[in-house]
Amino acid sequence: MRVLIVKTSSMGDVLHTLPALTDAAKAMPGLRFDWVVEEGFAQIPTWHPAVDKVLPVAIRRWRKNWFSAPVIAERKAFYQALRAAKYDAIIDAQGLLKSAVLVTRKALGVKHGMDWNSAREPLASFFYNQRHAIARQQHAVERTRELFSKSIQYPVPVQKGDYAIARHFLATAPVDTNSYVIFLHATTRDEKHWPETHWRELIQLMHKTGLRIKLPWGAEHEHKRALRLAEGFDHVEVLPRLTLEQVAKQIAGARAVVSVDTGLSHLTAALDRPNLTLYGPTDPGLIGGYGQNQHEIIGAGKNMANITAKAAFDALQTITPLATE
Repeated sequence: MRVLIVKTSSMGDVLHTLPALTDAAKAMPGLRFDWVVEEGFAQIPTWHPAVDKVLPVAIRRWRKNWFSAPVIAERKAFYQALRAAKYDAIIDAQGLLKSAVLVTRKALGVKHGMDWNSAREPLASFFYNQRHAIARQQHAVERTRELFSKSIQYPVPVQKGDYAIARHFLATAPVDTNSYVIFLHATTRDEKHWPETHWRELIQLMHKTGLRIKLPWGAEHEHKRALRLAEGFDHVEVLPRLTLEQVAKQIAGARAVVSVDTGLSHLTAALDRPNLTLYGPTDPGLIGGYGQNQHEIIGAGKNMANITAKAAFDALQTITPLATE
């Protein structure tokens, strides 16, 4: 049996889909998946052993020049690849009108998705052949697990969902595994940032543990922040620009991670690493860290500045032993 998954973005949403694949693969040996995903996240599905083919899509980039000749050519090539196979089932786990219109409806096979009352955008449900009622008041991972089970008919396991990607990185773990902590300091919205003064206070508190701190970054403004955070500290390393897989390898080898609300925090959860996530304006309730040893601090009044460095350090020590001296 071959199934097509339509889950294009964002990083957290793509990662939250992985446990459903693990469930399905265990329940139905021989089941294989292809996956349509935004080009920026195309590495993620390749980490799961049940995925055969990844079909990158570039809706975010295409819509800037939708009718230009290069974009028209790219769209044509994508649809040719999409329709090269007929699937036993197509599961639209995105639940958005955009993905339903531009991807799901053009694929060949029986199309499954959430019904009017369950989908993030109810109009998307009109493009599915089979519509499933999925309870809203549960974590996004559990909603997707339920959708998969109803679409291809197997019982949802009672055990907590398994991303099944941590083992992908075990063979290539960094040589300094377990001797450092990663600080994920970058996020998309200003109000989700923890003040730089707080990060530097936490860096100072970490000095006595003997552990190094690694700071990854993506965009240039994040690089500049990392350099400011590291200035004057000899136990802090600003990493070079890394691919998503390279960042995942660094996270997989970390003793622990401290993060703000960002896609890489969900990657940390998927890799089963101890993680302390700092929240302010966003509610972690149904979309927060899902996995083993995931912890959180929520700023009073939903204000990130109200989380002190001492509170973060004390919480981190309860999650994992820090002292190495």
